[in-house]
Amino acid sequence: HRASRFVVAWASGPREETLAQNVVAMTRQRTKGQVGIPYVSDGWEPYETTIKAVYRDRAPSGIRPGWDILRPTEGIRLTQAVKHRKGRRLERVEVRATMGEPVEQPYAVHLERLNGTLRDRLNCLTRKTHGFAKAGDTWDALFSLALFEHNWLCPHIALRVRLPEPQNGRRYDQRPPAMVLSLTDHPWSWQEFLLFRVYQC
Repeated sequence: HRASRFVVAWASGPREETLAQNVVAMTRQRTKGQVGIPYVSDGWEPYETTIKAVYRDRAPSGIRPGWDILRPTEGIRLTQAVKHRKGRRLERVEVRATMGEPVEQPYAVHLERLNGTLRDRLNCLTRKTHGFAKAGDTWDALFSLALFEHNWLCPHIALRVRLPEPQNGRRYDQRPPAMVLSLTDHPWSWQEFLLFRVYQC
């Protein structure tokens, strides 16, 4: 899906079950009310167990008034692309629909493309670098800023829309992912980001 290029949630740290729990919980909170959320992952088991635990909704049990039971959320899908290797050689890729119907694109190609973009933006991700992010807070700040640029500032060619008539020499309306999701009506600039006032209630 075109809007899938928007990064909804992320978490950093050791690859432990809590990492999957944080990402899935944040994703559900930020996509509340949307039906049919598709997940694509590798064969890491915590993805399946965490999604099943997080996506549950209360429903009347029918046994006694006020007694509710937890039912799996409708429309949730998880498709896993599992790589089978022999030594360093990739022998085959097994695609399995772990939950629900398989998604149209079972490979995380957009994520891999984003990984390449982040390596270009963040010196701490390049090989043979002196720009280390030695503290967790530093890494989180750098990564959050790079994702903000990806979601709000940078138009993506796959998201552009042809204009009925050229305007100022432009044939396309260039849109970042945030515009596709109607979170903004224009690509942001760094000046707009730096001058934006956040109001806390």
